[in-house]
Amino acid sequence: MSAVVAAARGWLGTPYVHQASCRGAGTDCLGLIRGVWRELLGAEPEVPPAYSFDWSEASGDEALWAAARRRLLPVTEARALRAGEVLLFRMRSGSVAKHLGIVSGTAVPSFVHAYRGRGVVESPLSAPWARRVVARFDFPLEG
Repeated sequence: MSAVVAAARGWLGTPYVHQASCRGAGTDCLGLIRGVWRELLGAEPEVPPAYSFDWSEASGDEALWAAARRRLLPVTEARALRAGEVLLFRMRSGSVAKHLGIVSGTAVPSFVHAYRGRGVVESPLSAPWARRVVARFDFPLEG
């Protein structure tokens, strides 16, 4: 199992708390990615500014996507999902991308994510979720 998946699964059961990133106490989807980063890579390279539930829908600014491109490695080649990849989702057609998860299983595709009202859970990457994926990234890990 990849170190990224093991770290993400360590957050399972953490309650959903908007803008938080504290394993066991509270996190949102970005906070989960930030927490896994800290566990595997050390200090975060940047602190996100305050953000609302709607992210930047009013302006149409892809702020989360831009931040992911700055700090993660885009998966640009056509390849099968790999455990540990970060998935970026667009929750509604025409809206900005504003949800993140980490691929946890590939034989039966699944992902770990912090979901409002549910906390950190592992969910099947079912067709309704898969069609919302707009980008994939790897953590910048060596080896």
